[in-house]
Amino acid sequence: MSCVCILTPVVIAAWPAFSAAVMAAAASLGYTVVEETKKAAESAGKSQLVNRVDLDVPHSQLVMDTLNRDQRISVTRDGVTVTFARDPRGKASLCVTGEGHTEAELRALGEELSQRLVQKYVYQRLKEEMRLRQFVVVEEETDQNQAIRLKVRHWEN
Repeated sequence: MSCVCILTPVVIAAWPAFSAAVMAAAASLGYTVVEETKKAAESAGKSQLVNRVDLDVPHSQLVMDTLNRDQRISVTRDGVTVTFARDPRGKASLCVTGEGHTEAELRALGEELSQRLVQKYVYQRLKEEMRLRQFVVVEEETDQNQAIRLKVRHWEN
């Protein structure tokens, strides 16, 4: 018997799940974590040379709801910094900055990372939920489009 499930995430997780998803998504695309003090010092010196794009990406709000107010996490790759943040009022934002990159390039990089973040977050939540319900992953594969396929099994006692 076969089954195909399409799952929409309901986010009830906390900061550890979000930060783990950011780390996994960033690492898979070659990004590294930025120290916030270093980022602030660098941006103060280059603020007029750096292009900036603020993104409103579909579904990223679901994941970023786990980010606490006044929290942010930044990752960088090849002179591009992507910052996931929530302001004191709880509004989530995704900001991409980079020297020598066009707004279109920055937008594409930010969308790529945010889509990978949503995928990694949902993947982690799904695996945790399957573990809690005593399902066993029998097979897992990732295709060339980065789609993840899981084959799971559950034995009745």
